[in-house]
Amino acid sequence: MAGIAGTCSSGVLLRARESGGNGASLVQYSGLRPGNGMQTAQTRQRSSWFISTPAPKCRTIKSMASTVSAPKRETDPKKRVVITGMGLVSVFGSDIDAFYNKLLEGESGINLIDRFDASKFSVRFAGQIREFSSKGYIDGKNDRRLDDSWRYCLVSGKRALEDANLGTEVLEKMDRTKIGVLVGSGMGGLTAFSTGVEALIQKGYKKITPFFIPYSITNMGSALLAIDTGLMGPNYSISTACATANYCFFSAANHIRRGEADIMVAGGTEAAVIPTGVGGFIACRALSQRNDAPHKASRPWDKDRDGFVMGEGAGVLIMESLESAMKRGAKIYAEYLGGAITCDAHHMTDPRSDGLGVSSCITKSLQDAGVSPEEVNYVNAHATSTLAGDLAEVSAIKKVFKDTSEIKMNGTKSMIGHGLGAAGGLEAIATIKAIRTGWVHPTINQDNLEPAVTIDTVPNVKKKHEVNVAISNSFGFGGHNSVVVFAPFTP
Repeated sequence: MAGIAGTCSSGVLLRARESGGNGASLVQYSGLRPGNGMQTAQTRQRSSWFISTPAPKCRTIKSMASTVSAPKRETDPKKRVVITGMGLVSVFGSDIDAFYNKLLEGESGINLIDRFDASKFSVRFAGQIREFSSKGYIDGKNDRRLDDSWRYCLVSGKRALEDANLGTEVLEKMDRTKIGVLVGSGMGGLTAFSTGVEALIQKGYKKITPFFIPYSITNMGSALLAIDTGLMGPNYSISTACATANYCFFSAANHIRRGEADIMVAGGTEAAVIPTGVGGFIACRALSQRNDAPHKASRPWDKDRDGFVMGEGAGVLIMESLESAMKRGAKIYAEYLGGAITCDAHHMTDPRSDGLGVSSCITKSLQDAGVSPEEVNYVNAHATSTLAGDLAEVSAIKKVFKDTSEIKMNGTKSMIGHGLGAAGGLEAIATIKAIRTGWVHPTINQDNLEPAVTIDTVPNVKKKHEVNVAISNSFGFGGHNSVVVFAPFTP
């Protein structure tokens, strides 16, 4: 049910075995491990906002060679989308500031798996969440029944609502038909699915729990969060592998721009660090095998990278029309300027060699945002630590940004692993914290950088950097590309 939806675009090339078996095996993985003939491609704290003057219709941007006129950004308060709350569940806990401080310190959250006996697995480590607590957010009976993916969704979603001052008492006085939920998942309730299949095989269909189907399907996170909070606006999920969360942000913003919602709870959730998930990605040969040094395994753009590291968690934003935020006096963290989604239309798992799908997605996101390439000075990259994927992304970035001398580009996954459908949510929060604090976190394990990577990857140590405009990239198996654009909020 969730197998294909749960994969992520990390430059893995899978080809069917040409001889023997049932044809279902996957044997050529040139995106991660070179096959025959394959070569490796080369703060400041911002104060609360006050409305004083309308946003300028046009800005002047200085580039290296000339001064250019920027495109027009949205000025209608009903269509401007701002971020008024954030919530997460991560390998570093559920506190936003603690999460970002760990990233700034360059701390790795990758360690040996102890959730199940992985001793016989060829990969025995991940960004596994430990000591997770849902106390105060999920009642005991449901907490015991729920798949971890939905537990992470509920806790991060409710924490985001609290952060936006949209607690139960406040929501009861609002028009909840104008508040929607759009939290996606790449894998869905993978534990629920795996347990149900195991019961079927070992004990027969009569032993399958009635929660098997409901807790497996990918829309249940959004549904359960709405049921608990009474939010009756647009509600569904998107499952585009590791591009999921960004797709959700893009779609949520468009609901607000079209007037279909005033507020959207949007993001991604995932809990795939279980035998089925880890075993499945091992079968794809998609994972790093640095069992002797897990904290050094995720190393985007480093010559010695050998695959991605699995992670998990959830990242949720409260996206709100500026008009709604003004009316209720909400604090504003940043502004969502725009986004885009495209498809490579090329291969199930391998990125296009010409990078057209990604570069066109970046270009379209800037057009949607009313932003010139010269304005962007921070990229939170997809950067999964795979051979083909990392360099394909850099190539696409260089196509769009002709002068990258002022750009900082980092890889959050170097510390927390690849959260699959949740990755974009966690990375959006990291991006917004960079905007708020004026510090960008390092990309750790940068010991032997690929020569083709000439952009500043913030190697190993955080850097002070005032973000003007930021983009956050997420790509998924199937050729799904997504880019979202954030900036400091200015009235």
